[in-house]
Amino acid sequence: MQMWELETRESVRQTLADYTAATDRFDLGALAACFGAEGVLEFTGGQLPLTGPEAIEAGLGAAMGGPRDSGRPAPSFVRHHVASVRFESVAADRVHTSSYFAVYTDVGLDHWGRYRDVLVPVGQRWLFASRKVSVDGFSKESLMAQ
Repeated sequence: MQMWELETRESVRQTLADYTAATDRFDLGALAACFGAEGVLEFTGGQLPLTGPEAIEAGLGAAMGGPRDSGRPAPSFVRHHVASVRFESVAADRVHTSSYFAVYTDVGLDHWGRYRDVLVPVGQRWLFASRKVSVDGFSKESLMAQ
């Protein structure tokens, strides 16, 4: 493996970690900053994809601030655990990764699923060109199920 690829992989891992940390802190600005200007965030079973950092921040803010259909309280904390990060392809201008996540809230394991990502270089960072979030399941007591 060449040095450029090692540097690319580590930069991508940093973006994955930055997104996770921002999500757990409810810091939508920092989360949105992980996306390029035309970056797309898509949730399976969700609304239309959100494109660009401003739309991502606003869309997630609206979703988090809206009424809770479940009647359950909002979580007081969220902890994402990301595992099995797999680099499916690494090129100088595009990286494809896949990984799994488990989310813990006040009820314990809340929900789990998969990320499918494409990242591109923007300045000194690698940012999401697209992130597809697929939730595979929710616990019966989930505080985040819609």
